[in-house]
Amino acid sequence: MAEIVNLRLARKRLARAASEKAAEQNRALHGRTRVEKQRDRAAAEKAAAHVEGHRRERPEDQT
Repeated sequence: MAEIVNLRLARKRLARAASEKAAEQNRALHGRTRVEKQRDRAAAEKAAAHVEGHRRERPEDQT
């Protein structure tokens, strides 16, 4: 005999699987780990501090 399938539950399972697949693709495209974000932020701060440290001061009377 054939197995009885509840179509409503089967549709929900299919929708969940499609949603999970789309989420996985989005994570692959857009997702970065916390460590990667912190590393990039630290590198940007270090570069900004380096540039700021080498900035020449303007005399106050010449604006």
